Amino acid sequence: MGSKTKKRVVLPTRPAPPTVEQILEDVRGAPAQDPVFTALAPEEPPVPSRNTEDPEAQWERFYLQGRAYVATNDRLQQARDQVRQRCEDLCRASEELERDVGQVTQTVLPVTSATSD
Repeated sequence: MGSKTKKRVVLPTRPAPPTVEQILEDVRGAPAQDPVFTALAPEEPPVPSRNTEDPEAQWERFYLQGRAYVATNDRLQQARDQVRQRCEDLCRASEELERDVGQVTQTVLPVTSATSD
């Protein structure tokens, strides 16, 4: 028996997709605990209440955050100054290189044209 003897199964036609209004009605009617809304929600660990934190510990945390901010800001300013200095050094080196190339081409070109005559 070959494949030609098998009957093809005719599938029913697909239903029309829902309209926007039908989708919105379905979404509005779904409860907030519906898996559609909760399945992809990021799981956040419980945040300790700020009220339960000791005020001294809170001030200490703020102080340490401030110190870290100031230290980071200082490092960024130093890095900015280093980048600015290196940029100036590169500009000077570029100017010197252009001068040197100009001198070399002036020196080599007249000698080359004089020897080719």
